[in-house]
Amino acid sequence: MGAALRRIQLGNALSAFGNGFTVPYLFVYVAQVRGLGAGTAGVVLSAFAVAALAVLPFTGRTIDRRGPLPVLLTGSVTAAVGAMGFGLATTAPLAVAASAVMGAGIAVMQPALATLIVWCSTPATRSRAFATQFFLANLGLGIGGLVGGLMVDASRPDSFTLLFSIEAVMFLVLGAVVASVRLPRTPRMETTAPTAKPVNGWRVLFADRAMVQLCVLGGVMFFACYGQFESGLAAFATEVTRISTSTLGIALAANTAVIVAAQFLILRTVERRRRSRVIAGVGLLWALAWIAAGLSGLVHGSQAVATALLISTYAIFGLGEAMLSPTVAPLVADLAPARLVGQYNSAFALVKQLALAVGPAAGGLMAGAGLYGEYVVVMVACSLGITWLALRLGRSLAPVQDQPLRSVVVASSVGRVQEPVAA
Repeated sequence: MGAALRRIQLGNALSAFGNGFTVPYLFVYVAQVRGLGAGTAGVVLSAFAVAALAVLPFTGRTIDRRGPLPVLLTGSVTAAVGAMGFGLATTAPLAVAASAVMGAGIAVMQPALATLIVWCSTPATRSRAFATQFFLANLGLGIGGLVGGLMVDASRPDSFTLLFSIEAVMFLVLGAVVASVRLPRTPRMETTAPTAKPVNGWRVLFADRAMVQLCVLGGVMFFACYGQFESGLAAFATEVTRISTSTLGIALAANTAVIVAAQFLILRTVERRRRSRVIAGVGLLWALAWIAAGLSGLVHGSQAVATALLISTYAIFGLGEAMLSPTVAPLVADLAPARLVGQYNSAFALVKQLALAVGPAAGGLMAGAGLYGEYVVVMVACSLGITWLALRLGRSLAPVQDQPLRSVVVASSVGRVQEPVAA
């Protein structure tokens, strides 16, 4: 990686570290530590998601017009204000307001950070750049969560204030580190040449068949995986598999551990394969994960086997996530015209946010109704749907979009062969 990309990745890791201090404790903090109740905690977390959905439709256009750096700096300051407000909030209105401010700030930062990575990478290095970002984000979240758990005390609200203060400082550190980066004067994109004519980004995006297909595919992916971790799958684990809350924490740790341990081993294989086939393989893996979860609820008489199956579910999800990180985000970038990279990144972030809003609600409703068997069947079907959608997407992609590293190698080989002839 170049110096600019190294600094961006460092800022990303520090921000994730700060975020890890508070993410596992948001619900407990609002509901129990501040004594505002579970209902208020639900509203507070919803405000976070709603604020993100409200700002993302406008973020892409701003990134493409002003550049990703000013947008990222604005997002980091906004997120820091929200985090600090969270730590000081003692009433429901203040907690909801702080959650909305922090949600908007983080939502703005994500596509801006992705666009910065695109600017500082090439089609040949982009998969590795995004894999590194995902690896560092998970590592930072994991370490931050562990350190935060050692510092926090549910009987002392000031200990939570300290955690949110650290998170706010880390958001500002991200902004300061990225502000010191010397960005290329023009993005390192090998796509459409810049034009002076105004462009309706949404119109271009909706006319891009491959991008629309990728957004639909992304919605199903985020719904069937991330959207279930804290709702339907957690409910299934505790109510049907009958594991304890502490064991559920071990399962989540296994998910992160697989990502951190396997990311770069997987990258060596994944970056040379067709992206559509890799995503299709993830769908099959996740179908296997949901089948393992279903079997964990059918094992009667051996809690150890049931627990092992459930932990395996989270571990298999982590393996799929490690395969997606060098695949999906770079594909969004390679589909985007050079002048609309921010728009495409923001649109995909919006799809993710929608899935993360709908997923927990759907999973929670099915769990609340006791439809656990039907729930697993639906999730297996969604996972197989990922495979089908990915294979369809592959037919809409150019070779350089579906398998960029091979295209670069082939182009280089052709150039070397033709060089003596030209001489």
